[in-house]
Amino acid sequence: MSSPAPVVLVFLDPAYPDGRMADAAKPQLLVTDLGVTRGDGIFETMLAVGGTVRKMQAHLDRLAGSARALDLEIPEQEAWQRAIAAAVARHRAGNPPSDADADELVVKLVVTRGVEGAPAPTAWVQVSPAGAVGRRQRETGIDVILLDRGYDSDVADRAPWLLLGAKTLSYAVNMAALRHAHKQGADDVIFVSSDGRVLEGPTSTVLLAHVEKSDDGTAVKRLITPRLDSGILPGTSQGALFAAAKAAGWELGYGPLEPRDLLDADAVWLISSVRLLAPVNRIDGKEIGAPAIQKELTAELSGLFAGIQ
Repeated sequence: MSSPAPVVLVFLDPAYPDGRMADAAKPQLLVTDLGVTRGDGIFETMLAVGGTVRKMQAHLDRLAGSARALDLEIPEQEAWQRAIAAAVARHRAGNPPSDADADELVVKLVVTRGVEGAPAPTAWVQVSPAGAVGRRQRETGIDVILLDRGYDSDVADRAPWLLLGAKTLSYAVNMAALRHAHKQGADDVIFVSSDGRVLEGPTSTVLLAHVEKSDDGTAVKRLITPRLDSGILPGTSQGALFAAAKAAGWELGYGPLEPRDLLDADAVWLISSVRLLAPVNRIDGKEIGAPAIQKELTAELSGLFAGIQ
């Protein structure tokens, strides 16, 4: 039986400027914490490579946005930065990476509302090794299925209390969707609204690309993602990659997208902070694009994304 992966926990505590180290092997939360009993809280997940956390500011900004949506008072960004640095340093000191491929850490920021009536929320940083599955999916690609999310693409405006643009702890539906996909022999899911709009993955943002020839014979590459006003989580990875792709000469586009747009694309990806850019090989059993084009575009975009900090 393999030993559990090492985990470092650092709780944000005003009495400890760099956070309070805690033993991940011992209980740390009360069973009455509202994050446990109601999923009432928020989180962010980042990737640290070689000890450097990627896109930290974008994740801290999104965490703050989620906190505003839930009326949560969370620690200042400087406190998070110190706790993140301490947690990553502690993990690397206690668990030196065996090689460059193993030098990836998942850095998770979590805030719960705490127990009923608590004067302040409970907040912590969790650092653990990145799994091999994500790295493998970057290299080999994934098969996905389309699933109905059960609401239309305008619901976020009509019902802001659904918190569709916030990254909350209430991920039971997302995880159920992934389990359903695995039972169907697929790796992941792309959600579609009840009015037929492409939305997002349970833990990722959807990207697609088209390559066309201009009048002078040069290749015009266009990178497209679903519209951000359709009730999806704004992707930090998508935003960073779009900026890098634009600087490299790509054209950019925002939906609205329908399933047919995915099937007609030259390449489709799911992108997230830890798995990074995972090419989609098949959707509902149908092959996407041409393997040679997908491979070329994936290599180019992965190179651009690798340079983002």
